[in-house]
Amino acid sequence: MKRKVKNYLLKRLSKEKALHMTLIDPEKTNRIEAERIAKEAIRAGTSAIMVGGSIGVSERMVDEVIRGIKKITKNIPVILFPGNPSALSKYADAIWFLSVLNSQNPYFIIGAQMQGAPIVKKYNLEVLSLAYLILGEGGVVSYVSQTRPLPLEKPEIIVSYALAAQYIGFNFVYLEGGSGGKPVSSTIVRYVKSFIEIPLIVGGGIKTYDKAKELVSAGADILVTGTIVEESNDIYSSLLEIIKGIKDGALLKENTGLNTKET
Repeated sequence: MKRKVKNYLLKRLSKEKALHMTLIDPEKTNRIEAERIAKEAIRAGTSAIMVGGSIGVSERMVDEVIRGIKKITKNIPVILFPGNPSALSKYADAIWFLSVLNSQNPYFIIGAQMQGAPIVKKYNLEVLSLAYLILGEGGVVSYVSQTRPLPLEKPEIIVSYALAAQYIGFNFVYLEGGSGGKPVSSTIVRYVKSFIEIPLIVGGGIKTYDKAKELVSAGADILVTGTIVEESNDIYSSLLEIIKGIKDGALLKENTGLNTKET
């Protein structure tokens, strides 16, 4: 089984303690724009480019965007973040093979994965198994995936889902606050991280140095930003501030014992 991208991420995590990933949505970004975003993101210090969206994304659109990004990325992996089985691409380096664990529809827990698995095999994509948990307001993704978002005021429920994901065998856990919504709190991140040993990814509403630093120092291993690259007039400067926050947060995190063990 291919492990190149997983090993790359774990080695960088071991060295840097926290990473940044840039999310590009093919429904909102054409090939030329995706190339520009990828170029600025890599210059700012992002560790990987994720490609995917919740609605309106086809394989042709994903192919076009990834082919453009691959002209820029060189040693930076491109990871699929699919919203449905039709949004896969043979040009990606890996795929977040995700299950929306708190969806109320079994299709988003295992049905879509069953449909996509033969395509992933055919395209020889590296698989990164991901437990995807939608929190708080949830945003568009909660509607699309028919999810009841986990309540922010009940962190014990969030922890139970994350711990169950680790015990089942997922390689990563993703706490999603919703695109453009209120970010997951550092309190929840710290609580979840105190229970699990696999890498913790956090996304949704992260737009500032302070928030990035706060989340990483609380225990987040990877922060994902997407909305900011769609809205910012200066992608490089915006991401540079967030990545600086991640690095500064990692220095604090290293002193708390919240670092991820390699698995």
